Amino acid sequence: MRVGVLALQGDVEEHLAMLQKCGAEAVRVRHMKDVDAVSALIIPGGESTTIGKLIHESGIADVVKKRVVKEQFPVWGTCAGLVLMAKKGDGQVKKTGQQLLGLMDFEVERNAFGRQRESFEAEVEMDGVRNFQAYFIRAPAITKVWGGCKVLARFDGKIVAAEEGSLLATAFHPEIGGDARVHEYFLAKIKK
Repeated sequence: MRVGVLALQGDVEEHLAMLQKCGAEAVRVRHMKDVDAVSALIIPGGESTTIGKLIHESGIADVVKKRVVKEQFPVWGTCAGLVLMAKKGDGQVKKTGQQLLGLMDFEVERNAFGRQRESFEAEVEMDGVRNFQAYFIRAPAITKVWGGCKVLARFDGKIVAAEEGSLLATAFHPEIGGDARVHEYFLAKIKK
């Protein structure tokens, strides 16, 4: 199974290493044509405004959206990637004019747990993945879900993981820390 990691900015190498640890073929996605060569895509953490701008300017956003609609293409957004997966954004998203992919039925709040200096790690209970040590770095949170979007995990009263069909979003960084269980969870979704 060939899984792509969007390689425009962010935690690319960490996701590639984790996918390889799980036995998947992991490749960088930098161009529109790269999207058609993978079975699934991870949009990594990083700076969501930058990744959002680059994914739209490169044309990758359109290819991803078409594949999601046409063939339920699996996409997983982590941290900044979660922000991009949202259908609606908070005031910060609107203020910056940030472009979202609008793939999942949820509203997002950027930096919901504070700034960089308030970053932390904590144990998260996620459906299908128990006792996961999660790293929150300027993490967003999902403020509202609707339609087919299902909450998978909460932390401190905030939604930090959700799924909708073949789509997955996590507010934390599962590629950090060496525990591959959330990556395995995503790979299992691809095989369905």
